[in-house]
Amino acid sequence: MSESTKVTRIKKGFDIHVAGSAQPVTEQPTAIKMVAVKPTDYVGLTPRLLVKEGDNVKAGSPLFYDKNNEALKFPSPISGTVHAIVRGEKRALLRVEIEPDGLNESLPFAVKDPQALSAEEVRAILLQSGAWTLLRQRPFGIVPPPETTPKALFISAFDSAPLAADYDYMMKDSMADFQTGIYALGRLVSQIHISLSPSRQSDPTLFNSIKGAHLHYFEGPHPTGLVGTQIAHIDPINKGERVWTLGVQEVAIIGRLFGSGVYRPDRTVAIAGPVVEKPHYVKVVEGAYIRDLVKTTEDNVRYISGNILSGTTITEDGFLCTGANIVSVIPEGNQYDFMGWLMPGLKKYSFSRTFLSGFMKCSCGKNKRYLERCTINTGMHGSVRPLVVTGDFEKVVPMDIYPLQLLKACIIGDIDLMEQLGIYEVEPEDFALCEFIDTSKTEIQTAIRQGLELVRTN
Repeated sequence: MSESTKVTRIKKGFDIHVAGSAQPVTEQPTAIKMVAVKPTDYVGLTPRLLVKEGDNVKAGSPLFYDKNNEALKFPSPISGTVHAIVRGEKRALLRVEIEPDGLNESLPFAVKDPQALSAEEVRAILLQSGAWTLLRQRPFGIVPPPETTPKALFISAFDSAPLAADYDYMMKDSMADFQTGIYALGRLVSQIHISLSPSRQSDPTLFNSIKGAHLHYFEGPHPTGLVGTQIAHIDPINKGERVWTLGVQEVAIIGRLFGSGVYRPDRTVAIAGPVVEKPHYVKVVEGAYIRDLVKTTEDNVRYISGNILSGTTITEDGFLCTGANIVSVIPEGNQYDFMGWLMPGLKKYSFSRTFLSGFMKCSCGKNKRYLERCTINTGMHGSVRPLVVTGDFEKVVPMDIYPLQLLKACIIGDIDLMEQLGIYEVEPEDFALCEFIDTSKTEIQTAIRQGLELVRTN
C-alpha cells in the first residue's frame, strides 16, 4: 500500500479489553444435534410458515416467508427433518428447529458467472435461493425490499468490539468466494465500500487485493469497526436515502452460491470469553445449537450470540443468531460485592475513573494488560436511576449526531425531532458503548430500536 493511501483516524470511542480472545485454532465440533432458523433475528418480519413438523427439507428449502413481502423467503441452512415449530405469546413464531440428517443435501441452483449476468438475473437468483435475506438495509436494519436499489453497499472487514474475531483468519480459505460475491453484488449496486484496519495493509492476499470495491482504512478505538461509524465517515445517510450492509462471511456465502450452485451458509465462529475452557474457532452451520459448541470453566455464566456489547443473550440450550461471528461467554454478575462502592475497585472497569482500575498502569506504561485482568460480568453495579447529563456519550460516539438528545427523542417518541437529530444514520449497536458507560443504567439500545420502529411504521 502506498504512503498516500488515506487512513481515517477515529479519536472518539473506548476499547474494552477482555481476557479470553479466540486463539487462531479451528476445531471441528461434535455433530450438531439441532439447527434453528429464528424469525426474531429479523427486524419487521411477519413470518408465514411453509413447512410443518416432520417435513424433510434440504439446504435452501424455504421454511417461511414474509407475510408483507412474499418474495422474501427464509431458507433452511441444512438438510434434515423439521423437528419442532416453537411459538411464543399470541402464537408468534419463535423458531423452526431442524434435526440434521447428515446427508448435506442442497437444492440445486444454476452455476453462473455473476459478471455475465444482468442485475435482474442476480436479484432473481438471490431471491430464489433465500440468500437475499442476508442483506441488511439502513435505515431500520431490515431485509431490503427486492424492488429497491441502495446508493451504496458497505462491508466492514474488521471488528473492534471486545473479544473481536479475526476476520482475516476466519476468511483465509474463503477469499475466492468473497471475490465472487463482490462481483455478484456489484451488479446490484453502483458503489461497494470495504473498510479495513491499517494493520492488514501489508498483506496483498486478503481483503486489500479485492477487485470491484472501494477500500477504506480506519484506525482508532471501538466503535471504529462498526459499519455505522464507517458509513458516517464515508457517505452519511440522509433522509430518503438507503444503503445496504453485509458481513464478510455473508458475502462469501453469496459467492459460494454462484460458484457452486448451492446455498450453504457455513461460517467460522469464534468461541471466546474469560470463562471459556479453550477459546478457539469452530466451523459450523448458521443457527447451530450452542451446547454443541461451548465448554466453560464455570457454571454461572451468560451466553451471548455476538459481542458482549450488542449481542443477543441466549440460553445454554439456545441457537446461534443470524450473522453472528462470535459466541461470547462471560460470568453472571449476580454475586454480592462486599462493601459495594466503598471498595477501591482494583478489578472493575471504570470509564469515568470511578474506581482505581481506571488509573492502574502495567509495566509497558499502558493499562491494556491490567484491564484484561479486570472482572467483566453482567452486573450493572447499581440500579436504574434518572437519566443524567454527564457528557460521556459524546466521547464514545464518533458520528455527527447528538447522542443524548437523540436518545431522549426516542424515549418520548417525537418522530420529527428524531429525524432532525439523525435517526436514519444509526442502529442500536451504534449506542452500545453509551449503554456500557451510562451511569443511569438506561436500556439505550432498546430505546433506539423502539424509536427506529416508530419511524419505520409511521
